[in-house]
Amino acid sequence: MSTVLVLVEHDDTGVRKAGLELLTLARRLGEPAAVVVGDADAAVVATLGRYGAATVHTLPGTGSPAALTALVRSISPAAVLIGSSPAGKEVAARLAVRLDAGLITDAVDVTGSPEGPVATQSVFAGEWFAESRVRRGTSVITVRPNAVIPAEAPVEPRVVPAPTPVPDDGPGARLVSRQPKSAGGRPALSDAPVVVAGGRGVGSADGFALMERLADALGGAVGASRAATDLGYCPHEWQVGQTGKTVAPQLYLAGGISGAIQHRAGMQGSRTIVVINKDPKAPIFELADFGVVGDLHTIVPALIDEIDRRRGPRS
Repeated sequence: MSTVLVLVEHDDTGVRKAGLELLTLARRLGEPAAVVVGDADAAVVATLGRYGAATVHTLPGTGSPAALTALVRSISPAAVLIGSSPAGKEVAARLAVRLDAGLITDAVDVTGSPEGPVATQSVFAGEWFAESRVRRGTSVITVRPNAVIPAEAPVEPRVVPAPTPVPDDGPGARLVSRQPKSAGGRPALSDAPVVVAGGRGVGSADGFALMERLADALGGAVGASRAATDLGYCPHEWQVGQTGKTVAPQLYLAGGISGAIQHRAGMQGSRTIVVINKDPKAPIFELADFGVVGDLHTIVPALIDEIDRRRGPRS
C-alpha cells in the first residue's frame, strides 16, 4: 500500500482538527503517515495513531522546506496532503518547486484513482466543482478545512525522525524569529462548533461588538463577511467566504449579512444556519434553517438576555 504523507499542525492544545481531517482523507489513498514539526509528545502521537497514522515523522527545528523535501524524496509517497491555510499553501508551493512536481490548492475533497489522487475544487464561488490530477511527480495537494468529518481508525504508531536534509547553497529566505499569536478565549474560527458572524448590516464597529457578545454567550467563534472586514468593523482574519475561511460548524448564526455568493461559499456546509436580517429578500435566507426578519440591534440583545436567563447565575 502506498504511503500518503500528511503535514499536521499541533500546538499546546494538541493536534489541530484540520490535521485529523487530512488523515481521514489520506486513508482513501493509501497508508497515512503524519509529519510533525519538532518533537511529538506522547499525547500528539496517541491522537495521530487514533486517526490512522501508522508512522509519525518528526521534522527538526522549524520544519524547513529542505527537511520536508528530503523526507518526501526518501519515501516517494503517493501524495502529500497539507492544510490550505496561508502558511500551508506557502509550504506546499515551495515543496512542489523543489520536487518539480504538480500542485493543487484549496481542494474540498480527495479521492483515489488508478492514475493517482484526484482533487475536487470548488470554483466560481461554489457554483461548480472541478476535478484535477497531478500529471508529473508527487501529488502535492492542499485541502480546505472542514472538507470531511474526522473519523477514527486506531493503529499503533511508530515515531521516526526525518532524514537530515542536504544543505541548500542557493539563495532563499531565512527565518530569524517567530512570535506566536496570543491565544484568546474563543475557539479557532475554522474548528469552532458555533460561529456567530456579522456583516455590513451591523452598521458600525459598536454594532459588530454586539455580535461578539452573542458569540461569547454561546461559547462560539466570531466570523464576518468581507464587507464587515473591509469597513474595519473587525479583523480580516475573521472573514468567512471564498477569499476567507471555510467553516462548517454545528450552528452558524449570521446577523446583518445579505448572503453574497462569495460569502455563502465559505459557510454553506454548516449543519444549522440561523439568519437575522431586516431584509426579507436577502439571499442568505435561501440557506437558512431558521430566519428572523427584524433589526438585529433589537433582536440580538434580547437573545443574549434570554441565553443568560436560561443559563442562570454563573459560579
